[in-house]
Amino acid sequence: MSSRSLIVLPDESSKPFLDAINAAKKSLQVKMFVFSDPGLLNAVIAAHQRGVKVRVMLNAARRDGEDDNEEVRKALERSGIEVKDSNPDFGITHEKSMVVDEVIAFVKSLNWATKNLSETRDYAITTTHPHGVSEVIACFDADWHRQEFKPGLSAHLIWCPANGRERIAQFIDNAKHTLFIQNERYQDTVIIERLVRARERGVKIHLMARPPHALKKEKIIEGIGGLRIMDDVGIKVHKLKHLKLHGKMLLADGLHAIVGSINLAPGSFDDRRELAIEVHDDDIVDRLHNIARHDWEHSYPLDLTDEGLFVDLEQHGQGGSEKLVLRMDNAHEKKHKK
Repeated sequence: MSSRSLIVLPDESSKPFLDAINAAKKSLQVKMFVFSDPGLLNAVIAAHQRGVKVRVMLNAARRDGEDDNEEVRKALERSGIEVKDSNPDFGITHEKSMVVDEVIAFVKSLNWATKNLSETRDYAITTTHPHGVSEVIACFDADWHRQEFKPGLSAHLIWCPANGRERIAQFIDNAKHTLFIQNERYQDTVIIERLVRARERGVKIHLMARPPHALKKEKIIEGIGGLRIMDDVGIKVHKLKHLKLHGKMLLADGLHAIVGSINLAPGSFDDRRELAIEVHDDDIVDRLHNIARHDWEHSYPLDLTDEGLFVDLEQHGQGGSEKLVLRMDNAHEKKHKK
């Protein structure tokens, strides 16, 4: 019988992924934005050494030349494993997926970096549903061979660039009572509009984001602008305590959820290879609801006032307040200069 399950990080650490890799008998395919964890690297190499057919696709160097995967790429190649850079048709391949023996697929928000296994709130969904597994394999093969992947309107999974914006917008539109959302970035105007409309029709929205200073300077205007618009209409915007937020999760009415790699930003929808999955399984949704409520209880509101943003950007980050044309009162300005 086909099934799905939920993995929550950092609670479960790398064990579910190591167990799956160690159990592989025939094949293993991995597509990853950042792959640097030594334990997972050793497990993949060991799978190859015992005869498993292993293929690994890694995001290529970024536009600024930074290459997160250089060392692991070399280690895999030295071990005789087939490795390719991701499809150059996309600015970035941000998808994080794995398929074992062509029967179980992992759709993840986390990178295979040690910090994502031990320090960040992240998620993964495993599925043995044949239609989902076959889509992950088909996209991997298409990107591997530099061919076009067309999941179509009837796709079971959520893909970017393809049906990502439409599926997430529809998910928000269908919410009737509550929305819990965890995401690093809220920059896409279509999604922001849908959230504002959901709030206006009475949906109670709990939105969790990274602090403003975590945004890149060139993304400050749209990133913080979106948060302030939602704050202005009464959407609660919080920051997680004690853990870094990296997961991308939407939960509607305690009945439906989306988990994957997609940030709510135009680049993710239009220029990046991304993957997410929508689930309705009672056990998964119930656990996500418990995690969301726990995280909300261990969070605090973001201060999105001019003064609050100035402090966050200038004292905790790399600056950028001038881009938002922030104005402080004289008392605060004197206090800051001290």
